Parts: sequence; C-alpha cells; structure tokens
Amino acid sequence: MISFGIISTTDSKQVIRQRVTQAFLVSLMFPVIAWIVDILSRGIPFNLTSIADIHATNPIHWIIDLAPFVIAYVTWLQLTRHYRRILLLEKELRQRDEDIEKNARFAQRIGEGDYNAPFQVGGDDDILGKSLVIMRDNLLASQKKEAEQNWITKGKDEISHILRLHHNIDELSYDVLVKLINYIRTIQGAIYLYDEEKQKLVNLATYAYNRRKYIKQEFRIGEGLIGECAYEREFIYRTEVPDNYVTITSGILGDRKPKSLLLVPLITDEKLEGVLEFASLDDEIPELTIRFLKEVGEIIARTIFNLRINQKTEKLLQEAQQMAQELKENEEELRQNAEEMKITQEELEISNAKLEAKIQEVENAQKRLHSLLENASEIISIYNSEKQLTYISPSVTKILGYTPQEMMSGKDIDRLTRKGEAAFNEMFEQLLENPRIAITIQYTFMKKDGEKIFLEVTGRNLLDDPAIGGIIINSRDITERKRAEKEERMRSKMQSLSENSPDIIMRVNPAGQFFYANPMVETYLGIDYRELVNQTITALDGIPVLSNFIREAIKTIKVEKEKYEGEITFTTNRGETVMHIVGIPEFNENELETILFVAHDITEQKQTEREIQEKNRKITESINYAQRIQTSILPNNRIIRQYLPKSFIYYHPRDVVSGDFPWFFIKDDFIYIAAVDCTGHGVPGALLSFIGYFTLNNVVDHDSSYTAGQILDHLHFGVRKTLKQDRPDADARDGMDIAFCKINPKNKELQYAGAHRPLYLVRNGELTEYKGDRKAIGGIPHPKKAEEPFTNYIIEYKPGDKVFFFSDGIVDQVGGPEKKKFGAQSIRDIIMNNLKTPIHELNDVFAKALTDYQGENKQVDDILLIGIEF
Repeated sequence: MISFGIISTTDSKQVIRQRVTQAFLVSLMFPVIAWIVDILSRGIPFNLTSIADIHATNPIHWIIDLAPFVIAYVTWLQLTRHYRRILLLEKELRQRDEDIEKNARFAQRIGEGDYNAPFQVGGDDDILGKSLVIMRDNLLASQKKEAEQNWITKGKDEISHILRLHHNIDELSYDVLVKLINYIRTIQGAIYLYDEEKQKLVNLATYAYNRRKYIKQEFRIGEGLIGECAYEREFIYRTEVPDNYVTITSGILGDRKPKSLLLVPLITDEKLEGVLEFASLDDEIPELTIRFLKEVGEIIARTIFNLRINQKTEKLLQEAQQMAQELKENEEELRQNAEEMKITQEELEISNAKLEAKIQEVENAQKRLHSLLENASEIISIYNSEKQLTYISPSVTKILGYTPQEMMSGKDIDRLTRKGEAAFNEMFEQLLENPRIAITIQYTFMKKDGEKIFLEVTGRNLLDDPAIGGIIINSRDITERKRAEKEERMRSKMQSLSENSPDIIMRVNPAGQFFYANPMVETYLGIDYRELVNQTITALDGIPVLSNFIREAIKTIKVEKEKYEGEITFTTNRGETVMHIVGIPEFNENELETILFVAHDITEQKQTEREIQEKNRKITESINYAQRIQTSILPNNRIIRQYLPKSFIYYHPRDVVSGDFPWFFIKDDFIYIAAVDCTGHGVPGALLSFIGYFTLNNVVDHDSSYTAGQILDHLHFGVRKTLKQDRPDADARDGMDIAFCKINPKNKELQYAGAHRPLYLVRNGELTEYKGDRKAIGGIPHPKKAEEPFTNYIIEYKPGDKVFFFSDGIVDQVGGPEKKKFGAQSIRDIIMNNLKTPIHELNDVFAKALTDYQGENKQVDDILLIGIEF
C-alpha cells in the first residue's frame, strides 16, 4: 500500500507524471514480448521489417501496442483521483482543527467568566460549538437570575435590619423609606399608614431628591390612587401619571412630573397596614424592582402590625393596671408582702438549684478530669479558600467520635451552634484578609454521642504554602479547662454566698459529724458556729426538733440517695420560728461523702400565706357571687328555643365572670337577640356587661318601632351617658362591640346592625357577610367629627336560611402549630363544611374545633357564638 504525506498541488502533479511514465515504460514489455514470440514462431529474423510484417499479418499486435498507453492513462486517472481525495481530506482536517481550536478558545473564555465573548458556530456539523453556545446562554441566564435574587435578598436583609432597630413607627417609616428609595434608585417616595380610628391612609413620611419632605396628606379607602391601591389590595403600576398627581419640586430639576409610578399595599394576615408610593423619572420601573417591593412589603407590614399590637397591648395593659389599682387600692400592702415573699422564695429556690448544680458539676468534673486530660490531643484540619474541608487528622475519631469521612461530608459545620458557626465564618474571613496571622477562637461542638464540648481553635492562612495549600486549623478540647475555671469561680461564689447567706448552712458527714457551719447558726441557735465544727449531732440535742430532723434526713438519704426536705417549728433566739430545711447529698465517685443542710426562715412567709389565703377566699367568694348574679340575668337556652327552636349558643367565658354575654328580649311581635362583647373580661368586663344589659332592655322596651340600627344608636348614647363619656373632662374609653338582630316572624324579616361585628347569612349553599360599622358602642366622641348613625340591614329570610354572629374572642384565639389566630376564615370554613349538619349539633362542632386548635394555649378572651336556622 502506498502512503502519501501531506503534499502541495505542484508536488502531486510531479509525482503523477513520474508514476505514469514508470507505468508506460513497464507496460512496453507486453507488445515487445508479443513481437518476440510471434517472430520466433515464424522463424524469421528480429528486425524492423519483421516487426512490420507481423503487424501487417496479425492485427492483434496493434491492440497489444495500445496497452502501454491504456495502462498509462488508467494510472494517471487513478492517481489523480487519489490525490484529489487526499487534498480534500487535508482540507477537512485543517477545518476541523480550526473549529476545535476556536471552540477551545471559546470554552476557555466561558470558564474565565467572559460570557459575552464573540463566537460563531462553524456549521451544522459543529455540535460542540452549538453545545457551547447553549451552555453560555444557560450560564448567562443563571447568572442573571442569581444576581436578581441576590439583589432582592440583600435588600430584604438591609430592610429587616432597619426594622429590628426601631420600636417607634414614625422613625421606622422614615428610615425604611429612605433605604428603599436609595436601594431601588427612584427620585421620590412616601409611606402611608392606615389609621383605623380615622379610617384613612395618613402620610407618615415623604422623601424626595435626597431630603425629607414634610407633606401632610390623608386618603380614604378608594380615594385617589393611594385609596384605590388600599381598596384593591394589589400593587398599582402606571407609566402614565395622572395630571392631578402631586409633584414634588427639586431645586435642581425644577417642577418635573414623574414618568412612572408604583404603589404597593402593606398587607399582613389579610389586614391592611398601609401603602408604599414610589415615583421615578425613568419611563419604566424594572420588573425586578416591583417584585422586590412586593416581597419586602409583606415584611414591613408584618413589622408595623407587630408594633401596633405592642402599642395597643401596652395601652390596654396600662388601662388594666389602672383599673386593678382602683379595685385593689386597699390591698396594696398585702400585694407588696406577697411579692416580697414570692421574690424571697424564688431567690431561695434559685440559690438551692445553683448550689445543687454546682455541686453536681464539681462531682462530674472530678470523675472525668483525669480521663479527659490523659486523652486530650489536637485535631488538625485543612480548608481550601471556599471553606471546604480537604483534610482532617485521624485523631478526630477519638476526640469527637466522627470518622474523617464523616467530617469531610459536612459534620465539621453541622454540629456547631449558630454562635459557633458565626465565629468560625468570621475567623475564616479574617484569615483570608490577613495571611500568616494566627487567629484563635473558642466555641462549642456537639460530639457524635450528643455531648457538647468546648474547642479552642487556632487558624493560619497557608494558601500560598505549596506544602499545605490551604487554611490550617488546630483544634484542642478545652472542656476541662472551661469546667475548672467555672468550678473555681463557683467555689469562690459559693463560699461568699454561704458566709453572707441569711440561711443556716451546715455540712455533716454520714456519721453525724459537722464539717462546716456558717455564722447564721450562732444568730438563730445561740451556738458558736466555729465550735460546732468537728462535733456530732448531739451538740444540737438542746433543740430536739432540729437534731431529730437531721438524724432522720441522714438515715433517709443513705438509703434513697436523694435530697430530703421538710418544715419544722421550734424556738430560736428570734422567737417561734418556722424553718424550711433541705438536706442535699454530696457524692464522691458514687459514694455519699457529706450532706449539706440549708435551713431557710419562712416564718414571715407562712404568716403572709395565711393572710393571702384569707384574702383570696374572700375575693373568690365575691367573684362567685357576681357570677350567680350575672348568670341569673342572662337568657336561658330553653326559653330562647321556645321562640327560635333551631338555634344554639356557644358560650365559654375566659374567667368566672364574663365581659361577653348573649342578650334576648321579646316585645310585641318581635324577637330581639344579640351577641355583646364588652371591653375587657373578668370582673371589669362583667361590670360593663350589666350596663349594656339594662341599657338594651330600656331601649327596646321603650318603643318597638325602632329599627336595629336605631336601637344601637340609643344604646351608644346611653352607654356614653352612663359612663360620663359625654363630658369635656371624660377619660374613660370603655365600650362594647355588638351584633344585634331584630326578627319579625310574621313578615319573615330580619334587621341587623353591628358595631365592629359581622353577620353571616347562609342561603342555598352560599355564604354572605354583612359587615358591622367600624365604630364601637360608647367611647369619647370626636370633638370635630360628626358621627354617622349605625347602618340598618333588612334581610327577608327564607326557610332553611341560617345566620351566625359572634364576638371577637373566637376569632382572636391563638393556637395551631404556628401560634396564629383562629381567624374569621376558620369560622366560615366550619360553616360551609357542615351545611347538612343540624343546627343544634354545630355547638359541639365549634367547641371541638376550637379546643383542638387551642391545644395547650391559654384562652385569650371570652367566647360567644350564636347560630339560628329559620
């Protein structure tokens, strides 16, 4: 087989001519041999004449004479084709080499992070080039998505940091607004918060052109773009700004109207907290900015909601404290004594607990100190610049319990506390910034068996050291050192505590010999505490109650190995004294070594307890009597069902007496029924409930032509008059919420009016909500704002219709895994999921649902829910 190297076109032509010539010369043998054979067969001499004669007599020689020319031509044709294929292959190889080199350069640019490098695919067969282009496009998309998410996350973190710094809504609003405007790079912005009392969105902060603007604006729900955003509870984005939009003037730009406008509602738990407004001179606000503001809006709304709740809670707490002060003014001295007694008892319990804990720590340290010191060694680990563990010494198994493979899989970070992980990350960053400087930190680490130990970690940046090529970490177990330091501190504190303690402290061995006694022994017992040391229990036989208690304690502790406590009464230098004594066993390697006796004087505490018990008994009797009075005036279910057979009342007061109460009245042809929720609960709520009960009776009994709305108007002014809230110097803001129904069975008509409370109507499987007015019964009137009358709804009910109304206690009950409120939506869900359940059975359905949701949480308010089926 003839092989050819890579040759040029000129070389190939020269080779072809040589090979064709060779073929022609070789093939001349065929006619010469034919001539010789024919001449020899004829016996004639070999000369030109003989050659001419054989050609004349035998024409086949002419054909044989053509053989050299035919062979030369065929040789030329084959060689020409062969060299053409070689040249074509060489061209393809060169093109492929160029494509491979081009693709390699492009892949290298991508690997270096240059995603915008120019590149053109070689052709349809350039699969690698196409794949690289797709890979570059995917990396660009991922990089863009990651950058956008990082931008949003960074912004949320910065806003969250500002939110955590403030407890004042005004300061928080301004700082958050400034941060948002600077972050999203707009020219101006404002924050409006919803004022429930005014029922308006009030401008709290405005910032434009790098300075604060003092603009006072208010919008009702639905009024203007701000009110429209609050009403729809959806963000509003416009690139065509209305002509009446307020333009803020800049000293540099003049009076320029923004080109784009974005409004974002602040909503949490379906409750409106306010609206954010941003304006830009750019034609469009980026979609990323809108998405960021929507996400951060939820965080801002939740923080504002929490601050408002805290402010309301503080306000209610102050009012409750003021009321409690008025009710218990005569009991202040008793309360102070009780608090002092409680504090003293808590201090004693804390002291005893600390003493027991420290003794236990000393025992544990003594048992494990020798073993831990003998097995202590260092762990050597190496991290790369990406904080990935690349090597760890085998000693980690003995110290931490994990194999090197387990540590390499992430246990080095997983078993740190949050504080430890933060310290480790900070150390790592400092090492990267300061090579060759050793940094030492300490943190706790949880071993494989669950034990927490202290590690002292020293790090050095040896990334430029070819032998290491990373950050080397040396870790030492300093648990014993920490415990020894703590033990020494506790010894000093315990000695000081014992010497200055107001309690009698004595240490006795199991044989009854005293090892220690503090000065209070002499103060109470009249025995020199120094002379008591090394004596036996017989030295206390002059106080038989005390010596017998100590003997019994020693006997019991020897058997049960647990502390022994009790109370004894005997005469001391301070007179008749009641002592609470605790005997605490002290072990040395599981062997009872000594018993520590701590005797605390509880004489005054016992006397105070008896006084408190007597006072509590009288208060409890008074509250129980108030309950009997309140129960006697509340409507009876049996009487209500005579008029409304298909009905139920789910009533569950939080305390003995209640601020919520059901109300029922019959006059002429009308049935009146209501769910009333007075301010507060317990005794204060019960007092308001009497005012509401009798005022309602007087209003309804006065004139049966009053509508439900008119009845609430009269009740509103009646409560104000009774509580003297209509005077200029009034300061009592107490009142009540109510859901009130007036039913005319003859005309099948139901009138409804509400103060903050809704009514649910269920008809043909659909639920309709009638909202109450956003004002309460009672309260101090606004001096410059006229009040609107209560709205009166008229409903023509049909057979099978159901109505439900309730107080806010069931809505506000906290429970569930996330400790959230039960909510009005849960009530609607229960109603719609039990459309075929008989109305009288819904009482148990609501009770079980609320009990399951509440779980171990306390009941936060009185609960009242009324259901009626027509």
